[in-house]
Amino acid sequence: MVARNSGLGKVKEMSAAKQQFGGDWTAEKLERVKKYLVAYATIMKRQHFRFAYIDAFAGTGYNTPKIKKEETAVLFPELAGADAKQLLDGSARIALRTKPHFTKYIFIEKDSKRFAELNRLKEEFPALASDIVLINADANAYLKDVCENRNWSRNRAVLFLDPFGMQVTWDTMKAIAGTKAVDLWILFPLGVAVNRLLTRDAKISEGWQRRLDAFFGTAEWRKAFYETRAEPSLFGLEARTEKVADFNSIACFFVDRLNTLFAGVAKNPLALHNAANTPLYLLCFAAGNERGAKTAVKIAQDILKP
Repeated sequence: MVARNSGLGKVKEMSAAKQQFGGDWTAEKLERVKKYLVAYATIMKRQHFRFAYIDAFAGTGYNTPKIKKEETAVLFPELAGADAKQLLDGSARIALRTKPHFTKYIFIEKDSKRFAELNRLKEEFPALASDIVLINADANAYLKDVCENRNWSRNRAVLFLDPFGMQVTWDTMKAIAGTKAVDLWILFPLGVAVNRLLTRDAKISEGWQRRLDAFFGTAEWRKAFYETRAEPSLFGLEARTEKVADFNSIACFFVDRLNTLFAGVAKNPLALHNAANTPLYLLCFAAGNERGAKTAVKIAQDILKP
């Protein structure tokens, strides 16, 4: 079982920063992403690796995709706004503008219409057009294939996972970590999905429970996020299950889960808040390569400082 409070102090410090979507904040955070990519590409250029930038869900933006009726309860309307969409749209362009250049730029998008729009990147960056690879496929399926069935001995990558909600499965995360060659930036849907699914009375539909199991790769979230107590009633003692998790403990649980897979994980993930100061996402970093993990995590932790 994952300890409920491990790393809690760091998460509290991170959450207190009150960072917001949009405006100057968005530009600042995109600049931080750029700093990591510049540092990464500079290091890789000194070595004999081919290295790629991979953006999963590249064409999704933060516009509402087609979803099942039951899923509408976990959506924040703020995510349809232009400022929030700028965060994702800007990540691809920042990677393409980064110098030194990456060997390849791989953008994955399942939706056919949004995939077609990605072709504009080749028009916008003609000098890099031959190095831009557009993949019209499910991100989980493609990532598992490329991670499990390619030779990573002389290849490296930075992967930006920015799903709309909880589309990424733990099996995909295992495949990514299994390469021992991919550095991962992921937007964990802290408030936009996970916390909203965790009802106070633990009455969560079986479908959502299965989704949480697949997302975390374990059923231990039940013990971490809920407590069952025996309380007196007119009919004697009755068991009552209540939610004990908050944003901090959920964040800690996810960071602890990352630590079970990756060679190194940043201890100070950054919460992305909306205008009401509610955490929507948690920006996390994990390094896949054991030899490079210490340096990669140090760079990422400096970037993630409020």
